[in-house]
Amino acid sequence: MTDRTLYLASIAHCLEDPGRAAGALELIADGAVLVENGRIVEVGPLSRFSGIESAEVLDYSGLLLIPGLIDCHVHYPQLDIIGSFGEELLDWLERYAYPAELRLADEVYARELADLFVDELIANGTTSALVFATVHAHSADVLFEAALDRDLRLISGKVLMDRGAPEALLDTPARGYAESRALIERWHGRGRLGYAITPRYALTSSEAQLESAGRLAREYPDVWLHTHLAENRREIDAVAEAFPDSPSYLAVYERFGLLRERSVFAHCLHLDERDCKSMARRGAAAAFCPTSNLFLGSGLFDLGRMRTAGVKTGLATDVGAGTSLSMLRTMGEAYKVLKLGDQVLSPADALYLATLGAARALGIDAEVGNLEAGKEADFVLLDADATRLAGHRVAQTGTLDERLFVLMTLGDDRHVRATVVNGRLFDKQDRHTDSNGA
Repeated sequence: MTDRTLYLASIAHCLEDPGRAAGALELIADGAVLVENGRIVEVGPLSRFSGIESAEVLDYSGLLLIPGLIDCHVHYPQLDIIGSFGEELLDWLERYAYPAELRLADEVYARELADLFVDELIANGTTSALVFATVHAHSADVLFEAALDRDLRLISGKVLMDRGAPEALLDTPARGYAESRALIERWHGRGRLGYAITPRYALTSSEAQLESAGRLAREYPDVWLHTHLAENRREIDAVAEAFPDSPSYLAVYERFGLLRERSVFAHCLHLDERDCKSMARRGAAAAFCPTSNLFLGSGLFDLGRMRTAGVKTGLATDVGAGTSLSMLRTMGEAYKVLKLGDQVLSPADALYLATLGAARALGIDAEVGNLEAGKEADFVLLDADATRLAGHRVAQTGTLDERLFVLMTLGDDRHVRATVVNGRLFDKQDRHTDSNGA
């Protein structure tokens, strides 16, 4: 296989935020993407391409090519409990999440689950993700190994948790700091991997542990901070009781130096204007998790408020409270959530939140997020005909953005025909598929 590959398909990608710039969504009916050495060399109408004689041509005409999808918040240890019945957040953690995470004390099992997880990401067209592991340091090690083997762009870290959970899932401030530091030194910046300092949420970390997390953040300013914020009303009340001197939930993190660039807060459902402005001012981002917020009955995300405040926002599956690893399904659920809040999510807006907007939220948009020349070759080929109904519905559409909307409302992993990860092709029909393909 030559190191220059030309992909033929219809193309949709965002050049800018559609909510702020006209013409932000670029649509090319008869398009092509030229890839060389894992990078995008050129994208545009096939008729304008020149000098491609040396490229291998892969013809996916009739399919829709979009940038690799980016999941801004997901828990790989919770694959075992996806679709578990009937609890709100705090009870759900006790009944389902913590018992599932206890299983990853077994490193062999953790490795098996990590392999399954990254293969499922690729099968769903997700090429970058910000991922929770567990308190066990090896749970991060095996996940990084699986991602590195497949060239996935993945950010993760061991969970910091020294109270409010089963004894076997607790560490200490000193051990959490030491293990996190060792993991940073071992994995951060290796391949396409990044490390995230990961206090689970304020209720499961003592002040001493939050202080040690802040120390890590100061010592390693280019790593991420990944945690939860303002997901559930009972949770917020409990945080207020545990930290009576903090004016808000967000202020707890701010006090310990955890509100900054590369801080990503999942949920952010119940914030006031002051907190939104603080997030924007410090460069922090929100992960919009529509399926888990609906599943646990936590509340409705207010994208309009976030945009007005200038808070960077990306979409997230939040499995296992989230009900699918498919970012297509997540885009469809985001449309419904915002509809309930009297807001409209266009196909362009949805694609932005799952690609370029998510990349900006994670601070990786210099490398991924759209199909601009020079970026890493991460993209997805979507086949509406993978299911009879979606194929029938797409046949009734007249424009590419209508086609995109059908795929984000009816689509799932079945419609992901192929995923290209850093130039490596994973084709479900085995055409030129990488030997490690999903």
